Amino acid sequence: MTLAEREDQIIRIQADPSQSDLVAELQATLKQEIIKLSKVTIEAALVEELEAERKVKSGPQPRRSGYFSRRLDSEYGRIEELRVPKLRWGNKERNWEILTRYQRGLDSLLHFTLCLYVMGLSMRDLQEALYPILGNVLSLTAINRITLEAQHHMDSHRQSPIEQTPFILIVDGVWVSIQYTQDGVIIDRAGHERQVRQAEERVVLAAMAVWPDGRYHILHYEVALQEDTDSWEAFFSHLIERGLDPSAVQLVVSDGSSGLPAAMKKSLPHAKQQRCITHKVRGIKRYLCYGQSPEVSSEREPMSLSDFKKQRCFEIQSDAYDIYSAPSAKEAQTKLSLFVEKWQPLEPKAVGVFERDIELTFNFYDFDPALHPRIRTSNLLERLFEEFRRKSDEVGAFPNEESCLTLFFLVVQRDHAKHNRSMG
Repeated sequence: MTLAEREDQIIRIQADPSQSDLVAELQATLKQEIIKLSKVTIEAALVEELEAERKVKSGPQPRRSGYFSRRLDSEYGRIEELRVPKLRWGNKERNWEILTRYQRGLDSLLHFTLCLYVMGLSMRDLQEALYPILGNVLSLTAINRITLEAQHHMDSHRQSPIEQTPFILIVDGVWVSIQYTQDGVIIDRAGHERQVRQAEERVVLAAMAVWPDGRYHILHYEVALQEDTDSWEAFFSHLIERGLDPSAVQLVVSDGSSGLPAAMKKSLPHAKQQRCITHKVRGIKRYLCYGQSPEVSSEREPMSLSDFKKQRCFEIQSDAYDIYSAPSAKEAQTKLSLFVEKWQPLEPKAVGVFERDIELTFNFYDFDPALHPRIRTSNLLERLFEEFRRKSDEVGAFPNEESCLTLFFLVVQRDHAKHNRSMG
């Protein structure tokens, strides 16, 4: 579909038959006046910025030399022929605060577009959303460039120095599909020769910092091949390169990733591992054998096998969760003994698996009770992953690792802003 065809389609979609000609004319007039005012305001601000800079500089000063024109998109509409002041020399070397050298859209429009994108709008949805503002259909390539403008913010966040080391980290990974260039070429429909690209599975490893006062935020994230020991070692190495003090980390909260313990032993030698109790308890379901099925429920009513399985799973998982409601590790051990005594005869395999490495789920008791709800599970990180999965499912296969990490950054940024948390 060409841009002209897409424009006709959007006009049909957005047509409002109930709107009178007078209202439509009024809206068009208001929009034009707002665009004119925006143009005058921005041009005045550019002149003011230029003059202020000339006043503080010493030595010979270049004289003004008219203007050059630039098209600029804003949240109020498209400004044609914005007059940008120029000097007789030094124009290429100077950096504007309001506009970068090749910028074609105000930061406020970029922010608005990215917010819509992270909230769930597809690229084509963005075309429709921006059309009433700009009066033109942006190509999908142009919208892609807008979203990629966030990449340098993502790079800055991932590379910023870590000035304080959190005493607790929550770590986990989320799987995605990313395209990579392969050996060989293909001929596309237009007869052009293109490099073969294939989607491959990768995992985004992430670490969330938790502080003594309960604050938490995303600290680092990167793409890895696997959740194995080598990948986690590289992940922790990058954190240390940014300034993380490995001796200051006391606890690492995670699921049952098999490669993590060895990486922690090498990279974070003083940290204990806290196995996520949610993963631990949910894992019981896979090993239930549903022995001693009753023919009637506790209310003496006939019970189907399906209902019995649901009830059995609910009851054993509820009892398992109750272990961690104990106020201390000692009392939790007592509850564990009672749990085993009750369920071992009925579900020996499930109980045996649950008891395996169970001591790793009690390490959160070494910390302030106020922190227990946040550090006994990896749920804080999992919630972000759920939001990211919704967006990545819409994308399908990311064109490259940078686009994947940029989307993750945008999801994190929106979540932190929504809950009034710092990005760290």
